[in-house]
Amino acid sequence: MKDSRFSRAEFLGLTSLLAGSTLFPTRSQAAPDGGTPSLRTVKSPGLAGVPAAEAAPKPVSQAEYEQLRKGCTASLPVSSTSDDGAEYVRIGEWMQRQKLTSDFYGNGDFVQAFEKKLADLLGFEDACFMPTGTMAQLIALRIYADASNVRTVGVHPSSHHVLHEDDAYSVLHQLRAVNLGPWTRPLLAEDVVQARDALGTVSVELPVRWLGGQLQTWEQLQELKRTCRDKKVKLHMDGARLWESQPFYGRSYADICKGFDSVYVSFYKMVGGIGGAMLVGNRDFIKESRVWRHRHGGNLFHLAPLVASAAMRFDAALAAIPGYVKRAKALTTLIAADSRVTVLPQPVQTNMFHVFLRGSPQAYSRQRDRIAREDRVWVAGGFGQTRVPGVVSTELQVSEGLGSISDADAARAFLRLLEAA
Repeated sequence: MKDSRFSRAEFLGLTSLLAGSTLFPTRSQAAPDGGTPSLRTVKSPGLAGVPAAEAAPKPVSQAEYEQLRKGCTASLPVSSTSDDGAEYVRIGEWMQRQKLTSDFYGNGDFVQAFEKKLADLLGFEDACFMPTGTMAQLIALRIYADASNVRTVGVHPSSHHVLHEDDAYSVLHQLRAVNLGPWTRPLLAEDVVQARDALGTVSVELPVRWLGGQLQTWEQLQELKRTCRDKKVKLHMDGARLWESQPFYGRSYADICKGFDSVYVSFYKMVGGIGGAMLVGNRDFIKESRVWRHRHGGNLFHLAPLVASAAMRFDAALAAIPGYVKRAKALTTLIAADSRVTVLPQPVQTNMFHVFLRGSPQAYSRQRDRIAREDRVWVAGGFGQTRVPGVVSTELQVSEGLGSISDADAARAFLRLLEAA
């Protein structure tokens, strides 16, 4: 196994998918911490040197986990908007207040106005609302491959295409992913130059989720854009968390996106919608994207509920992000002051970061639950075993869920995890 590459099974075995997400294992897969299945349950023969997971008590049920989490008044990891139907009531009431009518297969003034708003915000000619980001990105990669007749896509080793889509790029579209650069830093221009394979497209995640939200410097990003343009390689942005990147660059979203051929953004990550994504690009590209949305089965009879869930909170969500980033910087400074804790990146670049601790996922999960009961602060989603024996990681993301709790109290609650070490 190459150092820079993980198989999907290895990744799932070594990483907590609950850290900052709403995923929960099935009963047959439930892990002791309510997060990632233990290494004993992962069918991955290539994990040489990684110890088997320790014996653990009976896992909590999903209902018990959710009850404990929802009982907290503050949360360090981002939380879901799902709350037993109340969200759907809010969507309907908001649409009625706005006097909006629904669409038919995406055709309707409301949906199309939101598409135009996003195209203008990101500096592109047109946009197409998609039910999922996976669909949006597959469509972009397929259009570029057909146009160039080059079916290779350059990606970072932690790319969503590789780790989280069940090889859809290959199975559905006969594309081939080429890993560019090491896992340990964002993708750079030099990685494109040094690629051994001819590349049709390069897909870049901004920021890199599995590096704790790391970004290229502005100069590095511009060099990457110039390099792809000079090599006549299409440059696509996986902008699932693009919104959180703006404070780091201090430039408009349109300036950040300028030089990319297409961009995908998410509406449930950070914005807090129930789902949905937007793909933006030039007019001909988006026209073709709509055809591919239909081919993918994404032409839902009514897209308006998904669009409304995003539109009704979009402006407020983006306006709050600079404050979240500021709090993340203060919080990580307080947490990293304890020498037993490592924060990545340091200094933090967005409102997201990863924390590394010595110990076992099971012990930290039990302590997390104890903190939730005693302090009513949800300090972590899950804890994933890293490649370093005895070191685990968790993902935190400052958002509205942190509430009015002070940074000092939030850090103090998090550092109580160390009582389990």
